[in-house]
Amino acid sequence: MGEVDKLVALLQGNISLNILLSVLIILILWLLSKIVHGIIEKRVTNIKSNYKWKKTTSYIAVFLGFILVGRIWFEGIQSLATFLGLLSAGLAIALKDVISNFAGWLFIMWRKPFVVGNRIQIGNHSGDVIDIRPFQFTILEIGNWVKAD
Repeated sequence: MGEVDKLVALLQGNISLNILLSVLIILILWLLSKIVHGIIEKRVTNIKSNYKWKKTTSYIAVFLGFILVGRIWFEGIQSLATFLGLLSAGLAIALKDVISNFAGWLFIMWRKPFVVGNRIQIGNHSGDVIDIRPFQFTILEIGNWVKAD
């Protein structure tokens, strides 16, 4: 029983160390992102460029966070290709709506059918695009007022 207790204590120590390292990485990336956003705010005067730079740095920080935290938690996997294949198959089945929304965002970012500031109409809803995010975009609606407005 003494060996089992030692193994359990070692595993609990690794888990708490992994949690501590993950929180530390997230905190450092968040601080770096805030510092970069402050620098961008001071140096970039064009509102559109400022918005694009802030969005890009936020996406880079999140991507780096996933990579760094993932390396901490998944270092014991021998065959990364097998793991990624099973993961992608599971995600494709379980999260098909989320994946299609993300693919739509990639299309919007790549082909740019509209950008922030454009006026668009989708069905009977029309308005100005004020934000584009990975799973949604936001429009400030115009027209279609109700009597309570």
